[in-house]
Amino acid sequence: MASFNKVILMGNLTRDPELRYTPKGTAIAKVGLAVNRVWTNEAGEKKEEVTFVDVDIFGRTAENVGQYMRKGRPMLVEGRLKLDQWDDKQTGQKKSKLGVVAETVQFLGSAPGAGEGSAPGAPAAPRAQRPPAASSAPAPEAGDSEPPHDDDVPF
Repeated sequence: MASFNKVILMGNLTRDPELRYTPKGTAIAKVGLAVNRVWTNEAGEKKEEVTFVDVDIFGRTAENVGQYMRKGRPMLVEGRLKLDQWDDKQTGQKKSKLGVVAETVQFLGSAPGAGEGSAPGAPAAPRAQRPPAASSAPAPEAGDSEPPHDDDVPF
């Protein structure tokens, strides 16, 4: 049976990126994206619907997102849907959450403070640093957007 899993979203970050590294040195950025839909109902009233989507970004792209993106900034994400499932430790119930694994990311809009004398693209604040032991780990390949299968992801 044929299948196709492709998502294209454009929205604003709901929080600053959360940048972490696996023990093997792979960068993972977790972001929230708010995607708005505006329409007019039959009575002529404008309505708005907001959908909040969690996005996981891997590799060098994750490092760039962690360095340059902040809450409120617009971003375009192309990726795939991924269903995470787990057992709730407190209730024992099965839980699930649908999210997006980014394959490509585009920063939209201008850099914050670009017209105010600061350097274009300058980060607003320092971000998480790569652990020293991870510097000897091989870099993930350019097309490698698959999350590592370690249970040691520090989230």
